[in-house]
Amino acid sequence: MTPHRKQYDHLGYTIFRNVLDADLIKEASDHVEWLAKKHPELRPEELGHFLVPDDPFWIRLVSDDRLLDIVEQFIGPNIALFASHYINKPPFSGRPVLWHQDGSYWPLEPMDVVTLWLAVDASTPENGGMRVIPATHRLDLQEMKSNPEVDSVLGSEIPVEFVDESLAVDLVLGPGDVSVHNPTIVHGSSANTSPNRRCGLT
Repeated sequence: MTPHRKQYDHLGYTIFRNVLDADLIKEASDHVEWLAKKHPELRPEELGHFLVPDDPFWIRLVSDDRLLDIVEQFIGPNIALFASHYINKPPFSGRPVLWHQDGSYWPLEPMDVVTLWLAVDASTPENGGMRVIPATHRLDLQEMKSNPEVDSVLGSEIPVEFVDESLAVDLVLGPGDVSVHNPTIVHGSSANTSPNRRCGLT
């Protein structure tokens, strides 16, 4: 068992550094800007999977062998992509993602799934980087509750009794890094109030 797999099994997440090269990440960054201009009706955080089928670059990016090799370590070689999403938080106005479990939004059985989060930009606490609560992947999936009081990406969150923010860990990533997390782990991210864009591809 690899160190990455050991950490994932123990804590519910792990990080792979420098997975994709700078040239491809630059293309991905330009792709995000192009998509945002092409779809002015969408918020930057809403560049979702419904755009993928007609987008050759997106398909090329998510099928990169370096990403598939990571996925195989967690679910084996029989890989299918069912969703992909640029969570693109613009400077000063990027919306938060409230604490949640990915699997609660997915009608999948069995939940033999892993989430890859590819950093297109640097992801830090200052620009709304992802945070996880380690070892919460041992929880059952909970029903997410609507929260209309906060302008957030998902519009809902896990009940507060499942969140201990004192245990939260910031996943600080550089462009080309990939975090991997379990569909049950509790995670989220703050608003981007910094002058720097924060974009990741799930």
